[in-house]
Amino acid sequence: MIEIAPEGPTDGPPIETLLDIAFGTARRTRPSYALRDGVAAAAVLCFVARRSGNLVGTIRFWPLLIPGATSGLLLGPIAVHPDHGKLGIGSRLISSGLDAARAHGHDAVAAIGAAQYLGRFGFRPAQEFALIFPAEIARDRFLALELSPGALAHAGGSVARAPG
Repeated sequence: MIEIAPEGPTDGPPIETLLDIAFGTARRTRPSYALRDGVAAAAVLCFVARRSGNLVGTIRFWPLLIPGATSGLLLGPIAVHPDHGKLGIGSRLISSGLDAARAHGHDAVAAIGAAQYLGRFGFRPAQEFALIFPAEIARDRFLALELSPGALAHAGGSVARAPG
């Protein structure tokens, strides 16, 4: 059985190990990390997945300045241990995180990821909202989601790191 729960105070080291397994140790050089550097994660929106008590998945959200949004977030990283893939863990983590983000009054989320996967949660190409990522990435991987209808109706411009 898979349990989804809020990230706890002792989950940091196992999460870092999982992220190294999922993305490699060079992951911190990716463009999205520059938007998280020096900014605390939105703790109430960070979740873990456990199977038989072992941490097998994680999702985190970070404050992000999204032009046009009142309260924007950056989704990620999200990771599931490869030994526990294809069990719907990633989907459950994303759904839990997005539900919590709505409940806490956030109105928009940006993400870097596969449109085919994140599209099922309502993410669309960020260029549809005239949003720009501040570093070189594949345009089709920069996505955005309105958590409340019309939240990005007046969006446009580059997303930016939230104040630390």
